[in-house]
Amino acid sequence: MDWTAPGQEEVAPGVHRIPLPLPDDGLRAVNVYAVTGRHTNTLIDGGWRTDAARDALDTALASLGLAVRDFDRCLVTHHHRDHYTMAVDLRRRAGLSVSLGEGERASIESVRRPRRPFQEQRPLLYAGGAGIVVELLDRLSPKPVDKHDYEEPDHWLDDGQTVPLDGRTLRVRATPGHTLGHVVFVDDEARLMFTGDHVLPHITPSIGFEAVTRRTPLADYLSSLALVLDEPDRLLLPAHGPAGGSVHVRATELLAHHERRLTQTEQAVRAGAATGYEIARALRWTRRERRLAELDPFNQMLAVTETLAHLDVLCAQGRAHMRDENGIWVYSP
Repeated sequence: MDWTAPGQEEVAPGVHRIPLPLPDDGLRAVNVYAVTGRHTNTLIDGGWRTDAARDALDTALASLGLAVRDFDRCLVTHHHRDHYTMAVDLRRRAGLSVSLGEGERASIESVRRPRRPFQEQRPLLYAGGAGIVVELLDRLSPKPVDKHDYEEPDHWLDDGQTVPLDGRTLRVRATPGHTLGHVVFVDDEARLMFTGDHVLPHITPSIGFEAVTRRTPLADYLSSLALVLDEPDRLLLPAHGPAGGSVHVRATELLAHHERRLTQTEQAVRAGAATGYEIARALRWTRRERRLAELDPFNQMLAVTETLAHLDVLCAQGRAHMRDENGIWVYSP
């Protein structure tokens, strides 16, 4: 089954997966989950604010005999536009409340300020010796960020907080890594976990692409994968890809993937690649094993910054060493 096909799929009693289209995005769709009750209903994630996504959501809800006005809240896993911006739009349309993890507060504040495209990533790219990628990004014409898409939520969610719904209770777990304030929602009684982009069934999420950068996004992400492994196993309800399967199985696969990636990155350093950009060029990217130059500028940026995140972990483990040479980070065994 094509998981991006329009409509709705009941993935658990009272839980309906609704894929919404994404504009110009390799992911193709984002899953919004409609959690229905006897009197009130809740959305998990909102989607990307576009006319096509709005129409797809309205059509899917209508097939359930519902409309957006029948929902009283939207719980959002993180601030990326394919999850958050439609939630804000739904608040304007239907008056539902929006909730977001407390750790996203600084990112929401940053996105709302005037800023150059990819402003936060530019220093990392220059430090990684990837000035050429900055030049490629400057040739793009990205859609300006509408600060109204990033209005503050009605509620900030804390780690461990419980959210009572109609007929069930969700528990909030902070899972930083993909973003600083990413959260997952756990339904202990029904044995479900709405994982957002933290645990995805077929791809690995980008690490640390957000409006507030930090030096340890991969270390944070690996710790957050260990956190969900410490939880009882749940049914995987991801933001991208089909629903179903074990959270534990996929989290274990993701940990193994990053260990392989750390080893590949270490091997590139030992072979003589010295900067983040050189090391990213020595690696292969996506499931199609593409070279860095085969990626579009946006994904080249992600590749270089993720390489730097892996290098940070290698340095912390003593498997590589970094020195600053006139503002460029140079790595050696």
